[in-house]
Amino acid sequence: MKSNRQIINELKELLELINDGKEGFETSSEATDKIELKGLFLRFSAQRALYASELKAHIEKHGGKADNERGDLAGALHRTWIDIKQALSSKEDKAILNAVLGGERVALDRYNRLIADFDDHADHIELLRTQRDGIVEAMEAVYEMMSRQKS
Repeated sequence: MKSNRQIINELKELLELINDGKEGFETSSEATDKIELKGLFLRFSAQRALYASELKAHIEKHGGKADNERGDLAGALHRTWIDIKQALSSKEDKAILNAVLGGERVALDRYNRLIADFDDHADHIELLRTQRDGIVEAMEAVYEMMSRQKS
């Protein structure tokens, strides 16, 4: 069984990842000229902001400090990659969508690992499941947009 501190640290890492996603979606919305994509990315950015707020409240409820407002270094590198890819591809939406999917895959993996560790995360398992389902929803929406790009 993990200590409360270890559990809080895992949730804080998830919070960093969620903040990365929020910023990644914001950056992606700025990188595309298509209104439909901008709307999708902004919707999921707002969703990630809500997830971050929920995670912060849960961390604080358990005695932790959730002072992370921005993503971590890996997230900054991911956003930089989006910027570079965007510049090289002249705002190619397919490249942006692929970058978004990469970030969402990382988030989904993290949620799945925490959910699989049910004993240590039982008191917030529903929060994790609900947020994971939102990640899956975002991925499905991005896949749908990608299939439209091919048409």
